[in-house]
Amino acid sequence: MDSTVQILEENLEKILKGEGLEVGEFDSVPEEVKPVTLRKSVCYIVSAVIFNSKDELLMVQEAKPECHGRWYLPAGRMEERESILEALQREVKEEAGIDCQPITLLLIQEQGPKWIRFVFLAEETGGSLKTTAEADSESLQAQWWDRESPLPLRAHDILPLIDAGIKYRRNPSFPMLQPVDIPCPVICQRLFLTFIDTSEEHRLWLLLSSNNAISHPSLPIAVSVNAFDTIPRAAHRLVKECVPSSTINIHTCGILGVQHNGRIPGKTDGICFNTLVLLDNSDDGAEISSPPPLKGDTYRWHEVTNQSLRGKIIQRIKENAVLPIHCPY
Repeated sequence: MDSTVQILEENLEKILKGEGLEVGEFDSVPEEVKPVTLRKSVCYIVSAVIFNSKDELLMVQEAKPECHGRWYLPAGRMEERESILEALQREVKEEAGIDCQPITLLLIQEQGPKWIRFVFLAEETGGSLKTTAEADSESLQAQWWDRESPLPLRAHDILPLIDAGIKYRRNPSFPMLQPVDIPCPVICQRLFLTFIDTSEEHRLWLLLSSNNAISHPSLPIAVSVNAFDTIPRAAHRLVKECVPSSTINIHTCGILGVQHNGRIPGKTDGICFNTLVLLDNSDDGAEISSPPPLKGDTYRWHEVTNQSLRGKIIQRIKENAVLPIHCPY
């Protein structure tokens, strides 16, 4: 096997396992790229869905004046120099009094770089529920909720998060996934962009970057810059840059991995999402045997001929076994 193809396939396997790769050159950039800074140009939220052995849900009573006395999942903003997991454990400890261990990322909610929420399914590992005697500016108390007794909620946006946690516990729809500690200066996504023919052979191609600064084949990276540049929009932008076909359909399936470091404020506050995207061109019902032609020489198609690797990719697409993304537009 050609050494460059071997390196590519090894990297693809890593991404499919939820691991990460160092972020190199950017391929799709709508405007000047500047490193993001936590709490200035970006805001990251962590939230925890935690059940006990009785299937009761951990809830905290809010102390903030605007929602005083109402109940919500443990949640809060990340702080400087924190990893995503450290932020999760700190928020749960501060608001609920217990120690926790994340089981998996459950879903990601985003409104572009300006607001991203990481929702975890987690489990209790120690500590004790915060009581009213321990009330402070973080919360008034914490309780286990049977989800049947009346409870005044701060907002109903947590109900889909709770449902997602219940469903995952019953039947995991994607492999358990944790963020990996790899630095990145911006909000971007590495596009695992696929095209599958519609014949019985199910040949599969991946879009690769032809960036001359990269010594081996790599997946393209699209940067989110403006406030409304969501994960699906950034993927659409890159495809439109290189595929002239007007009939191509772009499906952002979900997330295969999340990369973040945050140890150096203003330099490593960014996040790289490894995102699975499917292209198809079947509006007219015709059988498509090859991917659409590309514009220019910035990108190229690579056919995956390794049967094991191809099978894993197709299975993830078929079963939609990816971390979900929720965004309002």
